Amino acid sequence: MTDTSPSTADVRIWDIETMKGARTTRYRVRWRTSSKRHVRTLATRKLADTFRSSLVSATRAGTPFDITSGLPVTMLEAIEASAPAITWLDHATAYVDAKWTTASPRHRKGIAEALANVTVALSPQSPARPDARTLRTVLRHHAFNPSTREAPLTPDVQVALDWLRAHSRPVADLADPKVARQALEAISTTLDGRPAQPSTVARKRATLTNALHFAVEQGHLTTNPLDGIRTAHRFQTTVVSRQAVVNPRQARVLLDAVRHNDPAHHAFFAVLYYAGLRPAEARALTVSDCTLPTSGWGKADLRGSRQSSGAAWTDDGAAEEQRSLKHRADSEVRTVPLHPDLVAILRAHLAKFETGVDGLLFVTRTGKAGRPLPPPYANAVSMKSIYRAWSAARQEALSPREYDSALAKRPYDLRHACLSTWLNAGVPAAQVAEWAGHSTQVLLRVYAKCIDGGAESAMRRIEESMIDSDEA
Repeated sequence: MTDTSPSTADVRIWDIETMKGARTTRYRVRWRTSSKRHVRTLATRKLADTFRSSLVSATRAGTPFDITSGLPVTMLEAIEASAPAITWLDHATAYVDAKWTTASPRHRKGIAEALANVTVALSPQSPARPDARTLRTVLRHHAFNPSTREAPLTPDVQVALDWLRAHSRPVADLADPKVARQALEAISTTLDGRPAQPSTVARKRATLTNALHFAVEQGHLTTNPLDGIRTAHRFQTTVVSRQAVVNPRQARVLLDAVRHNDPAHHAFFAVLYYAGLRPAEARALTVSDCTLPTSGWGKADLRGSRQSSGAAWTDDGAAEEQRSLKHRADSEVRTVPLHPDLVAILRAHLAKFETGVDGLLFVTRTGKAGRPLPPPYANAVSMKSIYRAWSAARQEALSPREYDSALAKRPYDLRHACLSTWLNAGVPAAQVAEWAGHSTQVLLRVYAKCIDGGAESAMRRIEESMIDSDEA
């Protein structure tokens, strides 16, 4: 600690608070130095008692407290004397390595993106500074990716990496609220300076928070600086927009357009609309998962999903990963009913198109330049192909006004329409939640929306009930 660091004897220490979460319980120590408040959250009651006792002992001994860090000056001097200097880049790289083995490929990619944004934002401006795009590239694909870290670098990328190593600020600088806010601003805006989506901010803030907790564990920071920073709350939109949900007539028109333009993809979209599957679940669907009788209802036993993450983030170099069902154990199966119309569509699909390896229903059938691929088809259908097919179907089936609107903008909106249809048909919410792979609470909060035209139907039922009451 330098001689110019402000200190004070005006210290107040509060009792330990117990913070009970859904899965873990943590313990929070709060104290004040002069007018500045401090918080440290610890994993066990014993650790919290020990830390609080050290603060109380220092006040009784008359030891001044450093106002910025909130620690007794003797404790801060001991930490600074023993802790080796480490830069933010070094720390962020170590955090990535610590998380890599247990994180999924998509999580690895998200960690790298968040830390790259923060690292670039914390790097100083200078004439020799490489452009931000090059810096983000070298961070995402080299520093923050252990699987590609040893790959040879082009001269410009090597220059950018050397510049980052030479100019990365000490991780201890983030104890300054101004610097910590600078990091928060980096994850709260898009590359063009606009506010990022609340869900994106929440995901990246979680990464930054965990990285700073790791810095506390490693002794590079005394407290997590984000614990004392308050930012404006932005509500996440978790409710499905009524304007995005198609009614049965619109759904049939859209599915007919897909069948006309791209017959091999018709059954894929039908599975989303009639059975409420997520696109990743449909990509993992196999013929052995399905029971398809000649008439009536069928069923599908869902066993997993196929997520696209990029070859750079997987352990085996594959562009996608086979995962368990969302919020379920690896071996857990979810059974969904298949509407008779969907059974007929799937039977027609199997009669016309060969399945892929392991019986995959929906596979990549064309290569570069649209050339047909010969069987066996090894890869699940790509989401790029799905998005292209859906865009073409919307353009053909919808009016210009509808096409420019949010109506069925994404293939995922077909799932929303399915679940809304089930709910409006009177299927109990608990049953719909089981089929959809949600809790009932999440279902009612997110998916319980009327389909297009449902409000008019509801108002007619109200009118009819009031007429019956008047007649009685």
